[in-house]
Amino acid sequence: MPAKPPPIKKAAKKEPAPKKEEAPAAVATPVEPAPPAEPAPPAAAEAPPAEAAPAVVEAPAEAAPAKSEAPAEAAPKEPKEPAAPAKEPTSEPLELTVEDKTDTTVTITWRPPTTIPADSGLDGYNVEVTKEGTQDWKAVNEILTVSCRYVIKNQTTGDRLLIRVVAVNAGGRSAPATISDAVLVKEVGARPKIRLPRFLRQRYVKNVGEKINLTIPYSGKPKPVVSWLKDGEPLDTKRVNIRTSDRDSILFIRQAERADSGTYEMCVKVEDFEDKAAIILQICEKPGPPASIKIVDVWGFNVALEWTPPKDSGNTTITGYTVQKADKKTGDWFTILEHYNRLNATISDLIMGNTYTFRVFTENKCGLSEECAVTKDTATIKKEVIEYKPTPFVERDFSEPPKFTTQLNNRSTTVGYSTKLLCSVRGFPKPKIMWMKNKMILGDNPKYRMISTGGICTLEIRKPCQYDGGEYVCRAENELGKVDTLCKLEIKKPAPVDGDKDE
Repeated sequence: MPAKPPPIKKAAKKEPAPKKEEAPAAVATPVEPAPPAEPAPPAAAEAPPAEAAPAVVEAPAEAAPAKSEAPAEAAPKEPKEPAAPAKEPTSEPLELTVEDKTDTTVTITWRPPTTIPADSGLDGYNVEVTKEGTQDWKAVNEILTVSCRYVIKNQTTGDRLLIRVVAVNAGGRSAPATISDAVLVKEVGARPKIRLPRFLRQRYVKNVGEKINLTIPYSGKPKPVVSWLKDGEPLDTKRVNIRTSDRDSILFIRQAERADSGTYEMCVKVEDFEDKAAIILQICEKPGPPASIKIVDVWGFNVALEWTPPKDSGNTTITGYTVQKADKKTGDWFTILEHYNRLNATISDLIMGNTYTFRVFTENKCGLSEECAVTKDTATIKKEVIEYKPTPFVERDFSEPPKFTTQLNNRSTTVGYSTKLLCSVRGFPKPKIMWMKNKMILGDNPKYRMISTGGICTLEIRKPCQYDGGEYVCRAENELGKVDTLCKLEIKKPAPVDGDKDE
């Protein structure tokens, strides 16, 4: 520790002025000049060891400055900055696994270390391998890789390799992440599998002239051999293009024609294993017109037509027919039947005295046929005298005795709260409604309001009291009989208020 100020002042009184400046400099230095103070034990009784240094220096007055010159010159260099702490490496990489293998390569993946120091960061990774049974680890990447995925190339098929990954930064190498078991350098075989899209598992329909671009994914190891057939024969490469990659095969037709329809079979083969998938492709177009049409019969305001299916269906099913008519006077065509599925029709509601011509179009998924079949003959609706003989009208007897379709139901209410009793009745002639309470007819008492509308009978009791409870009867009566329905009404006292309970 540096000397205390009091001993410095004591030593300065005994030495001349020029030496006063040098002596404190010698005393202010760190403990390095302490050895010369050891031979002065007598002065220890009066002052601490730090004070003995100037007493010993007094004898050789000229030598003292010489000894103190070196420490005085070195004094400015002594306050040095603290040494920077050593940089630390990262923790080991995580989850080192094998992603894929071939006969000459091994693909591995891993996750970054959990701990990466902020001052040194992470420069990259070294991938090292050695054959099983040896410890001759060699780095396979000349430059540090930043990615967490690496392909180890140029390996010998059948070798068993031990693999590890080391993270490197300014602090050095981390602990290695190692695959516990040796990795065999050999491609992992997998049976071929065609993953046919759902929409291709049924008949695939396209119109003539449209572009066809179908992508069919597949898998298998080693790389499968892909082949295509149409109806059991090789494809016409002038019409159909096949583009095959490592993962899928694409069937492409720039401009579809009806001749391109058929069953296309895709075969994926790996050694002795293979997988096949069939795609039914149907190219359709608008159909031709019906082969013939004729007028079968004309009667009253009606005409019966018949026609035959078209010779060309457009390579798809016929979905219906469209029938039109034209009046000879105007010549304008009007549609009378659409999406009609039969080969005959009866046209009604024609105007008397007019002459009509008819035509029929064929319809499929692509639309209506461009041409139509027209009747050679015309149909004339003649004017006829029609004698109307009305049938005699027999009046029906709707007489019926009264009958309650909805009975009265027992009710309960609170004193002071109006309530209603409801029921419904039917009968002809209209029955007369009468209300009774405890077998006493309710007169024109304003407390009771009796309503009967459309067979619904209502008795409203306005602000009932405890004496309004009892048995109520509704009676319906007409010429054919009478009928009663009854219910019981219970009047409850209101619940006491909290203030009333306290009282």
